[in-house]
Amino acid sequence: MDTTEHAQIAYDAFAPVYDDFNAQNDYEFWFSVLLPKLEGYGLRQGKLLDVACGTGRSFPPMLRRGWEIMACDISAGMIARAKAKFPDADIAYDVADMKKLPTYGEFELVWALNDPVNYLVGDGDLQSALEALGANLAADGLLVFDCNTLMLFRASFEPETGLRRDSRWRWEGRGATGGVYEAEVSGEGIATHVHRERHYTVPEVQRTMLNAGLQPVAALGQREDDGLVLTEAWDEGRDHKIVHVARRS
Repeated sequence: MDTTEHAQIAYDAFAPVYDDFNAQNDYEFWFSVLLPKLEGYGLRQGKLLDVACGTGRSFPPMLRRGWEIMACDISAGMIARAKAKFPDADIAYDVADMKKLPTYGEFELVWALNDPVNYLVGDGDLQSALEALGANLAADGLLVFDCNTLMLFRASFEPETGLRRDSRWRWEGRGATGGVYEAEVSGEGIATHVHRERHYTVPEVQRTMLNAGLQPVAALGQREDDGLVLTEAWDEGRDHKIVHVARRS
């Protein structure tokens, strides 16, 4: 099996219930905090390449702000859902693995949100993906992606973890082997499947950025604490995610 084929299998299985399973995610609220941060790092409006776009839950806030969107995902099932949800939107789509991403053009913003980078479990996969993502950046564009922290992995992927957001589905942690965490998802209307994710430290990510021809701009700790907090004083034991920002070297 290719080192990212497991992600394609998982999200093809997840696609029929993905929106309901993640119904609590408020992208407008998230972006109302994230985008001003990115503007502080020089983001200017233009074209967005949304990598690992899923069912397109991130599209409406960006369309409302006037962004032109190109979207791709490793899962054809997720892309089909996105197309069905936004039949009249002027969005270009592709099915693509981020570590083998084509060069679609030059984008002011390239992002991969909601931990897709953690699904890059093979040695060398992260650098391959960052090189491919960076090749799609405009000269002054920004690359943005988030990684799960140790705190989140311990809360969601340990063997005793049995998370139920809804009585219809269960997320069951299996723990880690060789630095790769696993969790099984099962329930109504969904084929039982396994998610495999690798933890990447901030220094590891930033070293890989440099090797991929990218310049680290920021690492932001993200957590919910009486609202959404994004801070450059990140903490793996406190924050849920680290949001990485980079530009071409």
